[in-house]
Amino acid sequence: CYFLSLPQVFPSQDPLDRADFNAVEYINTLFPTEQSLANIDEVVNKIRLKIRRLDDNIRTVVRGQTNVGQDGRQALEEAQKAIQQLFGKIKDIKDKAEKSEQMVKEITQDIKQLDHAKRHLTTSITTLNHLHMLAGGVDSLEAMTRRRQYGEVANLLQGVVNVLEHFNKYMGIPQIRQLSERVKAAQNELGQQILADFEEAFPSQGTKRPGGPSNVLRDACLVANVLDPRIKQEIIKKFIKQHLSEYLVLFQENQDVAWLDKIDRRYAWIKRQLVDYEEKFGRMFPQEWCMTERISVEFCHVTRTELTKIMRTRAKEIEVKLLLFAIQRTTNFEGLLAKRFSGCTLGDGTAKKTEVLPPSTNPFLEDEIGTETDEIVIEKSDMDRPKKPKVPDNPFHGIVSKCFEPHLYVYIESQDKNLGELIDRFVADFKAQGPPKPNVDEGGAVLPSCADLFVYYKKCMVQCSQLSTGEPMIALTTIFQKYLREYAWKILSGNLPKTTSSSGGLTITSLLKEKEGSEVAKFTFEELCLICSILSTAEYCLATTQQLEEKLKEKVDASLMERINLTGEMDTFSIVISNSIQLLVQDLDAACDPALTAMSKMQWQNVEHVGDQSPYVTSVILHIKQNVPIIRDNLASTRKYFTQFCIKFANSFIPKFINHIFKCKPISMVGAEQLLLDTHSLKMVLLDLPSIGSQVVRKAPASYTKIVVKGMTRAEMILKVVMAPHEPPVVFVDNYIKLLADCSTDTFQKILDMKGLKRSEQSSMLDLFRQRLPAPPSGVENPGCLSLSAPTPEQESSRIRKLEKLIKKRL
Repeated sequence: CYFLSLPQVFPSQDPLDRADFNAVEYINTLFPTEQSLANIDEVVNKIRLKIRRLDDNIRTVVRGQTNVGQDGRQALEEAQKAIQQLFGKIKDIKDKAEKSEQMVKEITQDIKQLDHAKRHLTTSITTLNHLHMLAGGVDSLEAMTRRRQYGEVANLLQGVVNVLEHFNKYMGIPQIRQLSERVKAAQNELGQQILADFEEAFPSQGTKRPGGPSNVLRDACLVANVLDPRIKQEIIKKFIKQHLSEYLVLFQENQDVAWLDKIDRRYAWIKRQLVDYEEKFGRMFPQEWCMTERISVEFCHVTRTELTKIMRTRAKEIEVKLLLFAIQRTTNFEGLLAKRFSGCTLGDGTAKKTEVLPPSTNPFLEDEIGTETDEIVIEKSDMDRPKKPKVPDNPFHGIVSKCFEPHLYVYIESQDKNLGELIDRFVADFKAQGPPKPNVDEGGAVLPSCADLFVYYKKCMVQCSQLSTGEPMIALTTIFQKYLREYAWKILSGNLPKTTSSSGGLTITSLLKEKEGSEVAKFTFEELCLICSILSTAEYCLATTQQLEEKLKEKVDASLMERINLTGEMDTFSIVISNSIQLLVQDLDAACDPALTAMSKMQWQNVEHVGDQSPYVTSVILHIKQNVPIIRDNLASTRKYFTQFCIKFANSFIPKFINHIFKCKPISMVGAEQLLLDTHSLKMVLLDLPSIGSQVVRKAPASYTKIVVKGMTRAEMILKVVMAPHEPPVVFVDNYIKLLADCSTDTFQKILDMKGLKRSEQSSMLDLFRQRLPAPPSGVENPGCLSLSAPTPEQESSRIRKLEKLIKKRL
């Protein structure tokens, strides 16, 4: 270990210092060849010289370590002596510090006693001064009270009360307790005296003192601020009661001016009284008493009570116009109070200010202040605008108008009648003027009646919310729901074009029936535009109804928000949209039926060569090019519903096309090739359906493309199976299972029919098909369809038909 660690302590490049030194290798290094042995003497002399130097170094080091032990012991003894001396000095310093501390305590002991004496003396002098002030103040207070010097009393009383607080801990002393009782007695006497002075100046019975307020009463109000708060409240109460006594006489229940048609005179009277008060008594009461606001608030309470009584007595005389007139004048007065006063006397010391919001043209996004008489135009783009925050409430809102709430049933019944008349007028106008003119440039026309309806709804909602945010709003919501449904059925569904058949007229729901062979009339250009217009209107009504629900919830009390639910009405508009789309699909689908019937009646076994697309394909494409551009242009503003139309048409047409393919029997090899070419042509047309006939080519939605590719690929696979030779049978069956991935024997039977096989051959083929079917996976009881992980277009179409039938039953 020593030799291994030595190179780390003393690094050296000399080979002699290496731990793994090899003498033979070292000599070979010195004399690599025979010629190098000529200088062997020189090498030996160098090694001997190096040995002598190492011996000298070792000798010097050994001699130097001879006296190290003795020098170390001597240094240790000297260090121990120095430590002992240092310890002695530290002990001396500690003893001197203790003596100094004791000396300081002796010196400062007398100073502490002097400090305590000074503090006690200062407290005694201060207390004596306060006592002198208190005694003198009480005497002066009693004298000034007798002389009614309220101006001096106001300042003096506050000072006396403040000084008396310093003697709370000395109340056990009889003299201090006596002074405290004298102060309380003086306060009580001042309170009674001030009340008596106000009663004399403003008697409960009779008129006010003609001389007007005096400086004595003004100073008395300052004193009342210092006294018990009940004194202040009593003064305010008596003054306001005396000030409004004339009002109760002038507007008694039996007076003609007390009825609602002259409600303006009540508010005009209080305005004159407030002006008179400011002129005569504005400086008498302190500003922080807010006497003007208190008079106004008490007037509102009295007015509400009086109006409640008179309306209860004469309820049968209340008409809608009279009620709205009274409510409008009352809410205007409440708004005036909000501008003039902060509402601090109502229990809320913070003034509420209304926000100024940007204008909007949507009935449920625009500013609601002062819009009762404004003409408003609703634009569809308004639905995308952000909603504004709710305007803070007026602190005086409802302080008088709350009395009208029990009688708002008159207003609700009137709105019910008006909305009924409005719907009837919409129906009559539609019959008289006819459907709106097509407006392809703007993406279809929305019926103007829907804008009129929601503008009226908005007006009613704002008006009712100003009257009440309670049960009347719920009643109004019920009326809204009723006429939203009526608008959906009478204006929208009621005006959808009806198809005709040999048995007479068919309704919209009859279009949902799956009955082959029924004759369906083709819609004209105007009728297609009308259906699109009704669809766009229903979509607009659906979005606006959702906004209406949100605004109603903002207006109504929080406890009643759960009772506002317009989901049923939104579902009604969704049904109208679905019916409109179904009409468009049914029309185009029916237009293609003759071409598909012609396809199934062709003699496909006689086709001798493959040419261009067949005439029935040209007919189908012609109908698509006639209808789809019209529908697309009229639904430009509602692209999602045009996509739904395309998807529904594909789900309806493709299964029907496949069913007609199965009817093309028997079919030759060349006939199958021609039919495959026709199928491919229809597939390309269907893939291009959303943008067919359009100058702007858009990529079809992925959901639509997936349906078309899946359905038409299945049709192509059917024809490829038909084209395949049926010999050998095993190869044919395996090819069928691979291409169609369909384990249904019915489908296999139809393909055998198309190939024109005999019954005996079909029987053996079916037995082989059942044998070649893949085994069902574990846990599957019914192996009816094993290889289909997704529903076929026929199954998807069947599901849609079932859903439509359920909707029909619900209607």
